[in-house]
Amino acid sequence: MNEEGKRSPKELGTEKIGTLLMRYAIPAVISMLAASAYNIVDRSFLGQFVGPLALAGLAVTFPIMNLSAAFGAMIGAGGSTLLSIKLGQRDYGTAERVMGNIVSLNVVVGFVFAVLALVFIDEILYFFGASEATLPYAKTYMVIIIYGNIITHLTHGLANVLRVVGHPNKAMISVLFGVCVNLLFDYIFIYICGWGIAGAAYATLLSQTLGTIYLIWCLCNKNDRIHLHSGIYALKQRIVKNILAIGISPFCIQVCACLVVVLINRGLKEHGGDMAIGAYGIVNSITFMFIMIVMGITQGMQPIAGYNYGAQQYARVTEVLKKASIYATIVMTFSFILCEFFPHLCVLVFTNDAETQQLAIEGMRIIVLMSPLVGFQVVVGNFFQSIGMAKKSIFLSMSRQMLFLIPLLLILPHYYGTVGVWASITASDGISIIVAAVMLWMFYKKGAFATAKNDIGV
Repeated sequence: MNEEGKRSPKELGTEKIGTLLMRYAIPAVISMLAASAYNIVDRSFLGQFVGPLALAGLAVTFPIMNLSAAFGAMIGAGGSTLLSIKLGQRDYGTAERVMGNIVSLNVVVGFVFAVLALVFIDEILYFFGASEATLPYAKTYMVIIIYGNIITHLTHGLANVLRVVGHPNKAMISVLFGVCVNLLFDYIFIYICGWGIAGAAYATLLSQTLGTIYLIWCLCNKNDRIHLHSGIYALKQRIVKNILAIGISPFCIQVCACLVVVLINRGLKEHGGDMAIGAYGIVNSITFMFIMIVMGITQGMQPIAGYNYGAQQYARVTEVLKKASIYATIVMTFSFILCEFFPHLCVLVFTNDAETQQLAIEGMRIIVLMSPLVGFQVVVGNFFQSIGMAKKSIFLSMSRQMLFLIPLLLILPHYYGTVGVWASITASDGISIIVAAVMLWMFYKKGAFATAKNDIGV
């Protein structure tokens, strides 16, 4: 058995919290950073070698990418959770069928989504904020990506499976490998071959294809207790129902994110034009990278908090919450300093166009105003999920977008133009931080873990 498999879950209740958090968080952080690097690499090459309209066209594709990711998250999160349960029950036969159903569902959903998206591609992109000038770029990129939509779904789904069956480092390697290949092919297809935005799409698709082949190879290892083999791919109604029921929460969150990006793009298009949409693409790439680091920290926190909560070692649960909050705050404070005081350095990586640079710098300085405290809000939401309080976690995630951000996006831009769009994001972050702090304070004031046990029916 490899080193990953030798570690006993008991270490979660005995090892030092700081040591555990680093051990579990670092691979997750690396994977998250590598995943966000896909977008950064594509936008950097397009901005430098194709132009600002290509950046704007790529930004228009965000909502459809988010929508596709929503279906992937539903299958990935729901399937990996169900797989974990079956492994914990030592029901290895059912676990293998769950694994096979994850593969089949990704293929079916990925195919259906691709067909519908291709049929209505022009209408979808116009709705998401494309103009006559940016549609050719957005459509060229999106059509190529959609043709490989099944590969995209399998990449994310199988990476989750590989982590669950005890190989988080291999899952991390698959992501890192994909990013390196994407960087290489971006250089070849965009810079050397001059294929423009089509080159970026081909590079992304090819890198994901190679990454998926590696994941399948890892999961076909017959030396592992459960692995991919014939006879496990027939969809079973009960398994599919459970996967979708568990995965509906991340699906809804991703759909809300899609709606938010649509409103941002449409607001920027109306008040700032195509260059403003391109600027948002740049800002989103930079700020999202730091959020991904925080998400990696929370992924490291979750098994530690969950195990110790189940073991009734509540002091350790509180300690991991504190440490994760501190680490997340440090990361997001660095994000604030970099983006607020050195925005030119960040933007230069993506474009030399003066107008796009100015718009991106203006937007970035507004958006990051709440950054030092955003990490805390993300950690709290994931903390509630870790100890079984899913309703509180979902409320924190959904309220930021549905209750706060969407109404602000519908109101502020009418009075303040593009500044209103940027300010809407900052204001919703501020309100969400306050809500998270109040919910955590009430959680501890009301008896904390006794309340949590009642909430999940223990």
